[in-house]
Amino acid sequence: MANREYTVAVVGATGAVGQQMLKYLDERNFPVKELRPLASKRSAGQTITFRGEEVVVEEATPESFAGVDFALFSAGGGVSKVLAPEAAKRGAVVIDNSNAFRMDPEVPLVVPEVNPEAAKNHKGIIANPNCSTIQMVVALKPLYDRYGIERVIVSTYQAVSGAGWQAIHELEQQTKASLNGDEVTASVLPVGKLDRHYQMAFNVIPQVDVAEENGFTLEEMKMVRETKKIFADDSIGVTATCVRVPVFRGHSESVYVELKSDFELDEVRALLSEMPGIVVQDDIAGQIYPMPLHSADRTEVFVGRLRRDLNHPRGLNLWVVSDNLLKGAATNAIQIAEVLIENER
Repeated sequence: MANREYTVAVVGATGAVGQQMLKYLDERNFPVKELRPLASKRSAGQTITFRGEEVVVEEATPESFAGVDFALFSAGGGVSKVLAPEAAKRGAVVIDNSNAFRMDPEVPLVVPEVNPEAAKNHKGIIANPNCSTIQMVVALKPLYDRYGIERVIVSTYQAVSGAGWQAIHELEQQTKASLNGDEVTASVLPVGKLDRHYQMAFNVIPQVDVAEENGFTLEEMKMVRETKKIFADDSIGVTATCVRVPVFRGHSESVYVELKSDFELDEVRALLSEMPGIVVQDDIAGQIYPMPLHSADRTEVFVGRLRRDLNHPRGLNLWVVSDNLLKGAATNAIQIAEVLIENER
């Protein structure tokens, strides 16, 4: 990694993912010369602690990005659409965690373990994929390279932290109210801006994000579109069902893959074990398998429950778990910046 240090702006610094970005910049010993925590006008004036020092959060404006090398965005698509081009115009490389630019053909969509070479083609903005997509494509990468992939069917079990601090707080309150026999109120999930909301405590909600015209949700279609773009392969068939579960942190996925060539389970297990960023936990007899409780605060993607399908000769079942705030968001964004530094931007 280069010896120089960088001015880094974090947009959405007070949010759930923004907080993890700050933590991970520190833990990875990222070469930060100056940190600029940015947020909405409402959050400006708060302080955050970075490497033992108190830093004041400033309001994010176009002028905030003067002299910035890397701008890590996690403040929602609306903010990104307005401010990311302004940051890029001022010379920053934007790594955006929203859905604003992911399917823009001019913007690379990058998971460093899968397609790091795509980062080199940026024109000022790089998109961080959806959290559910990231962990799935990391697990699929060695299988794609060795066997090819015809089809993927994925069902997700997504933690409430994917919907932000409000969803975390609401699950806490609903759980306490339910256990105490008090009235349970709901105002956040499945989607805050929709008219109808449901209790998350002791429940599952088969809707993550808004509905699309085809009957799928936006979250499900993100997984479809983003997987094809990351692998640069429109021939992969992908279908998804995304479900919110009463877990605070860590997304889980049941993934069924139809490969293009035959495989042996031992070879699959070895390929996954050798893949950077993957931890294989696959011993059902010994009750060893990935769980979100154990993936929290870990940056790896955990894979287990490897099974040959009972009906399709090239069908494979996987269980994939990862911390949605880290590898699913903050870690991946900072790893992209590290790739750029290694390539001297």
